[in-house]
Amino acid sequence: MSIRLNDTFLGAFIGEKDKADMLPALQQAHRYVWERNGAGSDFLGWRDLPEDYDREEFERILHAAEKIKQSCEVLIVIGIGGSYLGARAAVEFIQSPLYNLKKKDTPDIYFTGNSLSASALEEVLALCEGRDFCINVISKSGTTTEPAVAFRIFRELAEKRYGREEARKRIFVTTDKSRGMMKALADRMGYETFVIPDDIGGRYSVLTPVGLLPIAVAGIDIRDMMRGAAEACA
Repeated sequence: MSIRLNDTFLGAFIGEKDKADMLPALQQAHRYVWERNGAGSDFLGWRDLPEDYDREEFERILHAAEKIKQSCEVLIVIGIGGSYLGARAAVEFIQSPLYNLKKKDTPDIYFTGNSLSASALEEVLALCEGRDFCINVISKSGTTTEPAVAFRIFRELAEKRYGREEARKRIFVTTDKSRGMMKALADRMGYETFVIPDDIGGRYSVLTPVGLLPIAVAGIDIRDMMRGAAEACA
């Protein structure tokens, strides 16, 4: 994969000497990424992700997305930062910025847990009134305040409305493979879990379960998405 810079309109701002001065640093950064030997190299899992991912988990994501589409009118996605921005961008880009207002055969998707605004939470709660909903909470540790608060509120709502056993089937947890409070809670409660890879940071996580589950629920073909990403990396 190569990246090319169209510098047609840069001439008035960056001269040839400036570009020449930056070139050694850019080449070094490129070597660090492709040789995986620079600072932060343990977070370069995104580099090979379109080819090197868990196929079995991918199939479970597809199955969970179909289950959500068949049983829910609303998917509540709880996460902050990279735990929701990639999925939201993909849904709005591929489907529509007005996705939730369109007539469609897929659930509305509301993103919450990204602030401590009580009024924002109340608005999303109001949007769930009289409608079946599922929850996808995304948190590596489970201790980040904003998503932790939102998850507690929506989990209690689900258990009150559906009972603990049915609520368990409607909660999907994307978290660490083996550690953290969220993983421990999911195991104890029997929620279906998906893994946030250790070597991929939040802002690069859209092609992991972090982004793929909400994207699939929105009716986007994630098989094609992964194929396209792999072709772009070839």
